[in-house]
Amino acid sequence: MNTKTAKRKNLSRLAIWTMAWTLSTALATFGSLFLWEGNKVLTALSILLNVGIGVGMVLANRQFLEDSDELEKKVQLEAMALTLGLTLIVGIAYSIMDSTNLIPWDAEISFLVIFMALFYMIALIFNRKRYL
Repeated sequence: MNTKTAKRKNLSRLAIWTMAWTLSTALATFGSLFLWEGNKVLTALSILLNVGIGVGMVLANRQFLEDSDELEKKVQLEAMALTLGLTLIVGIAYSIMDSTNLIPWDAEISFLVIFMALFYMIALIFNRKRYL
């Protein structure tokens, strides 16, 4: 298998795991509201499923990175480092704004996840233009 085919296969595997994790997150979040009406056992099982699929997604990402060339690894590593650092800074500031009532709503993790995803995509685009 050539490098381009292997990269495409790893990227497809990562996309499938990411989609499965996203769907399992929706199931764990909304299942108890709309499907099994607060059943704690089913809710706990859906969360365990979500965590298991999340581990699979992380392993697929790791495999993608291991099989990438050095330039792709550099692009990804820089995007991940910037995303991690800014998410930590923004997340703590967001939490402080909530605890000090600087914002009129409760700090929800979903906003931080959206920030993280958007910033990671922006960092990837920027790094790809910069290095490739």
